[in-house]
Amino acid sequence: MRLSSCVVALVASIAPAYAQILVTELSFGYGSRINPDGGNTIPHFSVQGNPGIPELLSNKLILTPPAPGNQRGAVWSDKPIQRKDWIVDVEFRANGPERGGGNLNIWVARDGAHEIGSASIYTVSKFEGLGIVIDGHGGYGGMLRAFLNDGSTDYRQGQQVVDGLSFGHCNLNYRNLGRPTQIKLRHSDAKGLRVEVDGGLCFESDKVRIPEGYRLGITAASADNPDSFEVFKLVTLTEQEDHPYSGSAQAQQQRSDGQQAVDGNSGLFGSGQGINAGAAGEKRTGQEQVKWDDDIPDASADRYTSSKAQFEDLHNRIQSINHHLSTVFRSLANSVSVGEKRHEETSIMLGELKGMLGSGVVDKMNTITALEAKINSLEREVRSMRNELTQKMRESEHAVKTVVSERHETLKEHIKDVAPGHTKLILFIVGSQLLSAGAYLLYKRRKSSPKKYL
Repeated sequence: MRLSSCVVALVASIAPAYAQILVTELSFGYGSRINPDGGNTIPHFSVQGNPGIPELLSNKLILTPPAPGNQRGAVWSDKPIQRKDWIVDVEFRANGPERGGGNLNIWVARDGAHEIGSASIYTVSKFEGLGIVIDGHGGYGGMLRAFLNDGSTDYRQGQQVVDGLSFGHCNLNYRNLGRPTQIKLRHSDAKGLRVEVDGGLCFESDKVRIPEGYRLGITAASADNPDSFEVFKLVTLTEQEDHPYSGSAQAQQQRSDGQQAVDGNSGLFGSGQGINAGAAGEKRTGQEQVKWDDDIPDASADRYTSSKAQFEDLHNRIQSINHHLSTVFRSLANSVSVGEKRHEETSIMLGELKGMLGSGVVDKMNTITALEAKINSLEREVRSMRNELTQKMRESEHAVKTVVSERHETLKEHIKDVAPGHTKLILFIVGSQLLSAGAYLLYKRRKSSPKKYL
């Protein structure tokens, strides 16, 4: 009995990972591309806008562009939600200037493509359903607000009137984050509505009940100074195995393929949430479900008074344990198959990535290697030229010094040989002085001698 309880506990811990089912007809953005065929349309969704149609890229839908302003865009599901319990997961990003304006609206409304179109909560007339609005209301960097309408209230009367009609809100910093923001709506007929932002609770209400037959939609509007709103995914999950989209093997296979693609995206649905994709690569109908044996209730040992009763009880419990173990092993085998499938897809993606980058990267690496070799060679040549130039300058300096010294010595000897002696100069000076003195004495003598008259 203790072993049976342990097995049941193990199965109970594994079972929630396979409790949710992806509804591909109400989802996009769960794979590597929004449109697997590479077209400009979203399967099972309609795109509209004013004045132009929003731009669709491989991994995101740009509802409002960065420029010009006053743009409107919308995307609506072609099929309605046919369940009362569902989860809607939306990832978007808003970029714009410092004082940019605009709003993003998430709708669960009846005939929203015609009644709402590309309108926002401030420009829509009468609608029936739920509207989640994300804008810069409140002046705190942003706010998320929720509105309900049964088709009797005209929301186009003015912003002041609209602001007083919200039944739930929370502050939300969503502009220019550089990453997508996740908004998750959880609706249950038993628990009501719960709104989460990036994995945390925004608000919840147990008084909100949205009936079946409503369609999903996302609209965005930009102001004169525009914000660009980009939607990366809109994923719808249900928790029932026999949901209306599993009526054929083909639909089940599409859901299984979509589930494998969703599982390949890390962090697609937040932490702790798995999806029931069934056995990887196998086609299963909606009637093929995992059947669990009912737990055998505990009983007192005094109840078994015969060996046959004890044997029957032991036999039943061993069979129950065997069934539970078989189910666990099948679940684990399915998990292994899904893991192998993921590994194969990852290997294919890495191969494609290497193929796209291989030749170009190799050429660039070769070019960089050759450029580095040329730079090293040029550096060696410059260093050699500097050494040679230094040596030449030293040799030239030495040669100049040698030549100047030799010329100086030669000039000194030449001057010594050519210049007159000091003796002749002295004799010339003395002789000239003596001659001057004799001339002076002769002059005096003649001047002092008596004059003779005739």
